[in-house]
Amino acid sequence: MTEIRMPKAAERILEALAKAGYEAFIVGGCVRDSLMGREPKDWDITTSARPDQVKRLFRRTIDTGIKHGTVTVLMDGEGFEVTTYRVDGSYADGRHPDQVTFTPLLEEDLKRRDFTINAMAYSPLGGLVDIFGGQEDLRSGVVRCVGEPQARFDEDALRILRALRFAAQLGFSIDPATQAAIGDHAGRLSLISAERIREELVKLLVSPHPGMIRLACDLGLTAVILPEYDRIRGLEQHSPHHIYDVEAHTLAALEASEPDQVLRLTMLLHDFGKADAERISVNGRERFQYHQEIGAAMADRILRRLKFDNATRERVVRLIGAHDLKYEATERGLRRALHRVGADIFDDFIRVQRADIMGKNPEIIPSRLEGLRVREALYRKVIAEGQCYSVKQLAVNGKDLIAAGIRPGPQMGSILERLTAAVIEDPSLNEARILTAMALRLDGNIS
Repeated sequence: MTEIRMPKAAERILEALAKAGYEAFIVGGCVRDSLMGREPKDWDITTSARPDQVKRLFRRTIDTGIKHGTVTVLMDGEGFEVTTYRVDGSYADGRHPDQVTFTPLLEEDLKRRDFTINAMAYSPLGGLVDIFGGQEDLRSGVVRCVGEPQARFDEDALRILRALRFAAQLGFSIDPATQAAIGDHAGRLSLISAERIREELVKLLVSPHPGMIRLACDLGLTAVILPEYDRIRGLEQHSPHHIYDVEAHTLAALEASEPDQVLRLTMLLHDFGKADAERISVNGRERFQYHQEIGAAMADRILRRLKFDNATRERVVRLIGAHDLKYEATERGLRRALHRVGADIFDDFIRVQRADIMGKNPEIIPSRLEGLRVREALYRKVIAEGQCYSVKQLAVNGKDLIAAGIRPGPQMGSILERLTAAVIEDPSLNEARILTAMALRLDGNIS
């Protein structure tokens, strides 16, 4: 067994509880990760001591979940959740136990946990407690429910998504009985809040195996939480650039993207608009007309529904709206693209285009990647040289133009945009004298 090394503060908490006559173990994910040689993020502790007894033992505590037996013990500047052994009652809402009963038995506490790999406990005194075969499932790479899978998912429907998320994070398969029960209980995901679904979906997407979303569709989960996904399954693309349907292309692009929330969300959603786009044929190649704009609007609705923060939502929507942009491999082409896309997301835009290429026909990938490499080098050059691609970089601003005699008003913004477009085409025009003269002519024409 891999040696489990816990933080000194956690050891001191276990020692204090044991000295007072109570059992205490670290439990759950920290044991699982330690056995796998991974660095745990949290160190949770389970104990036979009741919450009031825990609070009497430690000077600094917080009642974080006192109803369910959890007290946070503050030690050496860190917080450690200490939870009394418990047996959960019924789950009327499909998510939380209506009541809990404290028990002196560790085994009873471990029985209520979701998966065998999360139902192990350890202490220096008691050693590793593995009643349900968690170690074996770790060695075999299997996510398996503790006890009867149907009962575990009846208790807490979020475990349905957690099973796929753990499989994606760890590169595990799902035990057949557990997988069958997931499919049987897919509809229960409607009981889960959008916030919790979002959290599990993001963890799955930024995992090493985001393509696990395909299994979520196979088992009927996306039909409940992301029905737009189901509509791209089997959606053929008749084009020499594509040999996959939209779902297979999406999965390939998703796997090729970096494990970042914005990038993975963008690649998951980027072609959803094709399901609603009109197909047209151009030079023997079928296109989904305006699928970027349709997809951006669809992504906006999806991300609002799943309660994503505004910054993430707005960035993803902008990237999807721009992801299929065609632009020349010239400095002028890059200035135009920067103006259209925005410098603040252009690095991500390049990453999105690279991942999108990786999901296309393998025969065209090398040439497309080379073309993107050239464009990226030009982008870096445009930025490094401070070439103008936005209103803010003009040699004049609104105040300058007002001083030159142009009346303030709605036309000012239009004039500045036209000046920007002119400078993007010909950088030599970006001089205050030239731009002011141009602005005065434009003002006369607009008036």
